[in-house]
Amino acid sequence: MTAHALLLIGGDLCARAADALDSDAWACTGLRRRAMNAAPGARIDWRRADLADPGALAGALAGAPFTHLLYAPAPDARTPDAYARAYPHGLRALLEALPHPDRLQRCVLVDSSAVWGPDAADGLVDEDTPPAPRDFRGAAMLEAEALLHDRLPGRGTALRLSGLYGPGRLRLADGLRTGRIIAPDGPGHWANRIHIDDAARACAHLLTLATPLPCYIGTDDRPRPTADLYDALARLAGGPAPAREARPPDGKRLSNARLRASGWAPAWPDALEGYAACLAAAAVNRRS
Repeated sequence: MTAHALLLIGGDLCARAADALDSDAWACTGLRRRAMNAAPGARIDWRRADLADPGALAGALAGAPFTHLLYAPAPDARTPDAYARAYPHGLRALLEALPHPDRLQRCVLVDSSAVWGPDAADGLVDEDTPPAPRDFRGAAMLEAEALLHDRLPGRGTALRLSGLYGPGRLRLADGLRTGRIIAPDGPGHWANRIHIDDAARACAHLLTLATPLPCYIGTDDRPRPTADLYDALARLAGGPAPAREARPPDGKRLSNARLRASGWAPAWPDALEGYAACLAAAAVNRRS
């Protein structure tokens, strides 16, 4: 008999997080704007609903109350309106439509390190570093975080992810292989990455953590100067060394110390090892 009813908002990351949870203890329901085919025996009961459509949302949420929520939206465009719809507006609409919201024990909101600008700190950026978004993306995420903690005090936590990579997420490596990407040159350029499976396991971990803190950074153990990552990844991908271009500082070094201290550890602590494994698997798939 399942003990937890989990509602997931999102796609690939949510599906991987569901797979990381005990299937005997968790019943998983997912909402998406577009239909998603479910294979026989799939972990998630996918339902179609747009967070901006109250009628469809109410119908999709009808039934047993949910005890846990993983909110990992994907904005449909890189515009202020799209980010506002996905983060604060979407989260507000969902919380207002939830049946029996008092039974919700935990909500994990997945956003990103965009809540800090490139000049957030001279050293490592951690959860105590004051947010300083430089554009509408980080501002929308911070608004959603404030809403989360206001509506669900003590029951919500935010997971601020660095750059995701993994199967189907190798656009950077593909661009470097074909010589299309230029590496930023000069000080103040940092690359932070996390494998999507490590990010999914972080989501599952925070859903089950007894007393989570209000926010965590999800990233691997090894931030690198961006040009160094690009050079190494180009070699792994079989491409030329990328050209370099002097640019103003545009990055920060992220710390995962808080998430590690809570009991999570990345299977891929170094992005280059993770990228190498993904590229090798992709090559095998192309040959088969």
